[in-house]
Amino acid sequence: MTSTPRNTWHDWLAAEAAKREEAGLTRRLRPRAADDSTIDLAGNDYLGLSRDPEVRRAAADAALTWGGGAGASRLVTGTLDLHAQLESELADYLGQPSALVLSSGYAANLAVVTALADRSAHIISDAHIHASLVDAARLSRARLTVVPHSDVDAVRAALEASEGERTLVLAESVYSVLGDAAPLADLAELCATYDALLVVDEAHGLGVHGPGLVAQAGLAGHPHVAVTATLSKSLGSQGGAVLGPSALREHLVNRARPFIFDTALAPAPTAAAQAALRVLRSRPGLSDLVRDRVRALADALGVVAPDGAVLSIPMPSPQTAIAAQSAAFADGIRVGCFRPPSVPDGISRLRVTASAGIVAADWDRAVDVIVAVAKEHQ
Repeated sequence: MTSTPRNTWHDWLAAEAAKREEAGLTRRLRPRAADDSTIDLAGNDYLGLSRDPEVRRAAADAALTWGGGAGASRLVTGTLDLHAQLESELADYLGQPSALVLSSGYAANLAVVTALADRSAHIISDAHIHASLVDAARLSRARLTVVPHSDVDAVRAALEASEGERTLVLAESVYSVLGDAAPLADLAELCATYDALLVVDEAHGLGVHGPGLVAQAGLAGHPHVAVTATLSKSLGSQGGAVLGPSALREHLVNRARPFIFDTALAPAPTAAAQAALRVLRSRPGLSDLVRDRVRALADALGVVAPDGAVLSIPMPSPQTAIAAQSAAFADGIRVGCFRPPSVPDGISRLRVTASAGIVAADWDRAVDVIVAVAKEHQ
């Protein structure tokens, strides 16, 4: 009797790779050198602070003083004076009672959601939230309601249906793909009315809008609003933070697995983020410059300007988006590329990051290249 051959892991991986390639969705790692002369409009260094002299010196000094790593988790011996200083300064800048620093923005989102929600809770999630919040909601095992993007009425209806449940509402201050701002004031009002907690990811708001859109909306310190942030975008470093009431911080220290079981953020990025925050506070014009640049680029392309620093340019297909990206790179400009499944509406786009850290002549040349490439490929 002949047995039917079983699919092996090798066969499965090969089949998955073939499907990705056929759909134009294969992603590849492309290492870049430290002296790369390409103008980078693909990263998230919105204010150009990753290479600021003060930030680089702070990172180097911290590594020389403390070593290459923190040495342990925060609850063992990994909490350094640097962490406490950064937390204090972040909380002060964002107008929050307290802050807790973690190893990444992804970890910060996992921490706050999974520590606050379980099977007895209800999560109401905007359809466009970041993958880290999606994963957090799944891991929490809470009842989940996904509402249409920025639909306040849908959030209200979901809150009305969750009476008696401990409820979180998940949103971003600025959404990463479409670049639009959330209706934070309306969401906070609803959460106050229904005794829910609004968790706002400020990854794309912090720095681009000074202390972020939560603070600008007058919601800093609001008892029904908690904030997460990354240190890897406007602050040009690495790490993440959760900000809110001191009782929330205490709860996370005791219950958040991504905090408890993770090695603490290394000294160099901790000090770099602190230095970047101080530069940002002393040079608020950096925020104005990045917003001016993204608006000017949007005008040149004839598209709606985003509320954040990332401008997305719709492309007819994943293959066309890749071709446009390659054409820009051939002219010395690196841009990003949004393709399914990373885009919530399934439309492939070029992803162009405005940066305050690029000298004016390079920025002007980059705009000319991007406009020409977009016209050719659209």
